[in-house]
Amino acid sequence: MNATKAKPATFLDTNFPVFTTEPHKVADLSAETVRFGRKELELALIEMPGLASLREEYKGKFPLKGAKIMGSLHMTIQTGVLIETLVELGAEIRWVSCNIFSTQDHAAAATVAGPEGTADDPKGVPVYAWKGETLSEYWWCTLQALNWEGGPNLILDDGGDATLLVHLGAEYENSGTIPSPDTATSDEHRIILKTLHAVREDKGDNFWRPMAANIRGVSEETTTGVMRLYERVEAETLLFPAINVNDSVTKSKFDNIYGCRHSLVDAIMRATDVLIAGKKALVCGFGDVGKGSIQSLQGQSARVSITEIDPICALQACMLGIDVVELDESVADFDIFVTSTGNKDIIRLEHMLKMKHNAIVCNIGHFDNEIDMAGVEDLVAKGECEKIEIKAQVHEFKFKNTTHGPNGKGHSIIVLAEGRLVNLGCATGHPSFVMSASFTNQTMAQIELHQNAEAYGKSVVVLPKHLDEKVARLHLDKFGAKLTTLSEDQASYIGVPQAGPYKGDAYRY
Repeated sequence: MNATKAKPATFLDTNFPVFTTEPHKVADLSAETVRFGRKELELALIEMPGLASLREEYKGKFPLKGAKIMGSLHMTIQTGVLIETLVELGAEIRWVSCNIFSTQDHAAAATVAGPEGTADDPKGVPVYAWKGETLSEYWWCTLQALNWEGGPNLILDDGGDATLLVHLGAEYENSGTIPSPDTATSDEHRIILKTLHAVREDKGDNFWRPMAANIRGVSEETTTGVMRLYERVEAETLLFPAINVNDSVTKSKFDNIYGCRHSLVDAIMRATDVLIAGKKALVCGFGDVGKGSIQSLQGQSARVSITEIDPICALQACMLGIDVVELDESVADFDIFVTSTGNKDIIRLEHMLKMKHNAIVCNIGHFDNEIDMAGVEDLVAKGECEKIEIKAQVHEFKFKNTTHGPNGKGHSIIVLAEGRLVNLGCATGHPSFVMSASFTNQTMAQIELHQNAEAYGKSVVVLPKHLDEKVARLHLDKFGAKLTTLSEDQASYIGVPQAGPYKGDAYRY
């Protein structure tokens, strides 16, 4: 009798092996896609003077030599410039996208090929990312980028997913048990737990702890990821130091305000043919992302209101002539809805059932649970709502049991990017110049961690003000801006160093 060969284990519903030997996995590594991506990378570098300046400053010095950086951040053209900057500074890199819709496939292809490689002979970095991943594929990609001989020694994170997986993996190895996926609080949480169970079955119970011990630090890009880090500091469960890049002024203002000002209406207009001028738009949240989103919509002459929990932010809106309303009371009044809070359960199913026919609903906050997509998908599963794909990442949800649609029948709403980041799901994200400021901060944070991580203990810190000012300086020449120089007497009069920094940490820009 011939023995039956055991079928290799596959990861959840992906048909991929739990751990792959593939050096990369992208949607399209054809010569034409690589050529397109490489040309856009070249153009983007001209618009990213901060990263170009760091390449020049550290040329031949390799401050990141010995760094093995696992990156989890939207795999866009701008991220490709960041990756290749880190490589020029001496780092080894493995990369995934941090959102299932945010990969630009030509950027991923060009980054795999590298500046000296081709589609047939790639010489770039391992990238596991493509636009339109399933959640199972997303977490598989994250797992592959972390699975590194000897392990990564630094993480560059956006939203904290890579950091989360390492921490949970190590915690559950210490406890000896992994919670059942049946205990999960969301679909994504269920997949995370299944991921950890799959690793346990494949690698045993000592995979994550050695990895965590080898990681010297993480630099975190966004509000939600930073919140997770501070929660771990409070709970005394943070395993390695973290640099909070998000709260550098040249990140939070540039990325969140000026980036969203550019990219929100870009996404809405690419996704739909709806005129924005004159429409009533509601932005949920008036933090930096909300402020940029408001400016974006006002630039198209929309009539904009906000919702807000913070009285200071609400007062700021009032001082700008913006109405502050409650969603429950005014949901039927608006044509466009944008969530930008970083919180959950902002627009719920009960709100969508009351919206105008063909109201546009989208999210520009980091996570996908600001809009109750699970609730509306549940109605689809029950046959009470029809989901119609208009085009990729643009769906009509046609409710069957409402009566304020055409001819007194069910109404529809148009949901963009399935409730995930609309500016990356339906457009190309923030422009290169804005991301140059963010990614210059990331690069400096990685250098600092590589050189001095142990000095920080298990804490979360922000880059010092003089580095924040340095990031700004590196971008001024692009605008032809000329700074005024303080005299020694003037500097002494206001109590600052002649060369800066010029503002105290408490200053609100």
